[in-house]
Amino acid sequence: MGRWTHALAAALVVVALSAGAATLNGQQNAGTATNGLEPTPLLGWSSWSFLRKEPTADKVEAQALAMRDSGLQKLGYTYVNLDDFWYQCPGPQGPNVDSYGRWVTDPSRFPPRGDTNGIKAVADYMHGMGMKFGIYVTPGISRQAVSKNTSIEGTPYTAAQIANSSVKESNYNCKGMVRIDYSKPGAQEFIDSWVKMLSGWNIDYVKIDGMKNSNAPDIEAWSKAIRKGGRPIVLDVTQGSFTAALAPTLMKYADQWEFAPDIECYRCEKGSSYPLTSWKDVSSRFNFVANWQPYSGSGRFNDFDSIEIGNGSNDGLIPVERQTQLSLWALGAAPLILGIDITNLNQGDLQIYLKNTAVLAVDQDSIAAKRVVNNGDQQVFAKMESNGDAIVGLFNAGETEKKISIAASAVGLSENKSGYSTDNLWTGETKKTSGDINAVVPPHGVVLYRVKAL
Repeated sequence: MGRWTHALAAALVVVALSAGAATLNGQQNAGTATNGLEPTPLLGWSSWSFLRKEPTADKVEAQALAMRDSGLQKLGYTYVNLDDFWYQCPGPQGPNVDSYGRWVTDPSRFPPRGDTNGIKAVADYMHGMGMKFGIYVTPGISRQAVSKNTSIEGTPYTAAQIANSSVKESNYNCKGMVRIDYSKPGAQEFIDSWVKMLSGWNIDYVKIDGMKNSNAPDIEAWSKAIRKGGRPIVLDVTQGSFTAALAPTLMKYADQWEFAPDIECYRCEKGSSYPLTSWKDVSSRFNFVANWQPYSGSGRFNDFDSIEIGNGSNDGLIPVERQTQLSLWALGAAPLILGIDITNLNQGDLQIYLKNTAVLAVDQDSIAAKRVVNNGDQQVFAKMESNGDAIVGLFNAGETEKKISIAASAVGLSENKSGYSTDNLWTGETKKTSGDINAVVPPHGVVLYRVKAL
């Protein structure tokens, strides 16, 4: 939630990229070093799209169990991420806080198990299944901590000393968050204490939501705290409203970042979280994928929000649109975080889309594709693999069938007199072409090729 924000082995075995592995038209996308925590885009599930404001321990654990039993875990879907509404929210004065100014778990949703905090209990359940567990925060410090002037753990400083109460921070649930002044003693230590608490709960992933360009110091502080804390934790930054001006900070400190409005179709809903999304919300991503392509690489990834495929007609997408969403995310080497109800999987969606290991391998190569054609409704994204294959997505965003064609040289392939083979990753059909890569593409659809020189 940024709110207003075909072999199996090929999919699972990803080798670190060499310095020249990810070039297309001179654009390098991945370096020799993997700087982020995860070398490939994350695969998993998040609570926001389906559970929204009503997450509980039982519901989240049921989704994880379904992810395992469906076979998705074996494909690499291992992260279970809890979004908003896990903490006590008494009202607009901000989240309830502990004696060190950190948010307090809502025991009505995540009850303690014996002496174990409710969030830690869920994290331990995930780890018991070989999964990882993530949690949600927003920047700043609660006004409740400021008004109580809570201590900052391990320091002589207090909440009031580090708060700039004149600047509000985004929190979509409670409100009541204000800015941290990182020039003040104790500010970094406050974030350190947050990471200490989350590490104690065995958290593996932290999503900081509602971020703006002015929140660059928060990103740096959280990164420093995670590095000092010693527990590997993925740092995910999602927007309230940030621009590419924040990219240098994100590339230095975060593991992944979401810069587009939410994928959920809030305007479409009628008393539930269904339909999860719409064609309009998916197709709006084309420009985001293109514009943010230069910033992905070296183990740090652009995040286009949740994959809303798996609940049949409740997805809000027709079959060709589902192919488009997965193809675009895979070409962009984005995290594939499901937003669906996994406990009610549509078996067609599961087998046709989510278990297509040829498409999954495109995502897990960690190379973000470049847009090489942007001609009205015709869009072509392409990337070169380290083995010399080209991955080419021919997209038709229009309302009528179109033939889309591009020269092999335009996607980075060298001239080859013997021609090329095009492997359609959705149908499995392989054809030979002498030079142009082309297909007749249905409206809102895609043809996704792996192209090899013969």
